[in-house]
Amino acid sequence: MKRLLIGGELLDAPATFASYNPATGQELGQAPDASLAQAEAAVAAARRAFDTTDWSTDVELRVRCLEQLSQALADHVEELRDLTIAEVGAPRMLTHGPQLDDPVKLPGYYAGVLRDFPLSEDLGEIEIRGQRHRRWVEREAAGVVAAIIPYNYPNQLALAKLAPALAAGCTVVLKGAPDTPLTTLALGELIAKHTDIPPGVVNVLTSSDAAIGELLTTHPDVDMISFTGSTATGRRIAEAAAGTVKRVFTELGGKSAMILLDDADFTSASMFAAFTICSHSGQGCALTSRLLVPAARHDEIVDLVAANLARVTYGDPNEMTTFMGPLISERQRDKVDGMVQRAVAEGATLVAGGKRIDPGFFYTPTLLTNVDPDSEIAQDEVFGPVLVVIPYQDDDDAVRIANGTIFGLSGAVYSRDADRAIAVARRIRSGTFSINGGNYFGADVPFGGYKQSGVGRESGVAGFEEFLQTKSFGMAVA
Repeated sequence: MKRLLIGGELLDAPATFASYNPATGQELGQAPDASLAQAEAAVAAARRAFDTTDWSTDVELRVRCLEQLSQALADHVEELRDLTIAEVGAPRMLTHGPQLDDPVKLPGYYAGVLRDFPLSEDLGEIEIRGQRHRRWVEREAAGVVAAIIPYNYPNQLALAKLAPALAAGCTVVLKGAPDTPLTTLALGELIAKHTDIPPGVVNVLTSSDAAIGELLTTHPDVDMISFTGSTATGRRIAEAAAGTVKRVFTELGGKSAMILLDDADFTSASMFAAFTICSHSGQGCALTSRLLVPAARHDEIVDLVAANLARVTYGDPNEMTTFMGPLISERQRDKVDGMVQRAVAEGATLVAGGKRIDPGFFYTPTLLTNVDPDSEIAQDEVFGPVLVVIPYQDDDDAVRIANGTIFGLSGAVYSRDADRAIAVARRIRSGTFSINGGNYFGADVPFGGYKQSGVGRESGVAGFEEFLQTKSFGMAVA
């Protein structure tokens, strides 16, 4: 059984809880169920490491440790791949991209950022009332970080928080999702066994108890929260952190729109729309789950999308030919199916899908039309392979509908006229945007949302700066 990482030691917990293989529904293994006392110990270890070691000031040590972590991940990538497929339900083909092979490069990327980033800036001298003053700015670690991640991309999300936080000189308590504990614990074991990261700099917890997360968000020795998850939980974390005025980074939900302008290549755009919503069974916050189409071409596009959804291969995630695996749990499948059934009851037309597939937690690729833009299915995050088609009258109407949610994480537009597509893209209130299938996601690209999709940016240099404080100095010069 995998173990917690607290203060540099791999430890068991007083109790355990089960992790399940979502493709079969069978138990995969037991994970340590961290106690509140162990969470307190993890915070204390992180605080002690930050306050009493050279971690936050020794740049060369941090670079070396990040490079060691990068090598450890590369050396053990196939073990991580098998575990990710089994516990996350990620199709094998997806692990060769954003589920694993891309995120394992993050520690190396941030080692490079740390080497090149100007941690100090000389502002020169100034004279004030006959006295010379030298002024400069230094950037230093934010402190102890509580990093809380969800289940959908546990490798990507853990490393997107850990790597820049460690590069900045922070110490970290990483809390894995209760649905994917073994994947997160595997990362902790690699850190403990294959790097020189000092004891307490990284602590890894898993627990079935929501009180662990509550402790981290309110603890006075935690300086910053980095959270990825639902908007509802993000609101609660922001409220909880307000009592100690912590810095809070949040990457939250989305209800992104893909807009097909009337001059788009509907054949390729329809294929992109269908396969995008089925990526990791729709369990991605930035996926385009609303398809906005010209009213005059609505039926034609619906037929194209439905035909492409029928081509999506789903089933055993171990097979390289499988495009879509299962949802993470029966609980999540119940949520998705409930939203689809309520939409149909309210008047939406079920064009394709809407069915459970057993064994495991599979749900067929689903397409809904005749959807009210203000209805639950068009406004709330489903986190499943469910696409709704909404007609619009003109470009202004499309922009209005696209912006008509509390979210602002991502979006997409298709048009044969690049300038027109860019003009529409700039009118959408979102943190990321794809034009004609363009890929905005990568280690060097800031990722985050507008409105209630979150505060701050992850990845890129902007993701590194989230974990830095800025200190200004002035010294009288004789």
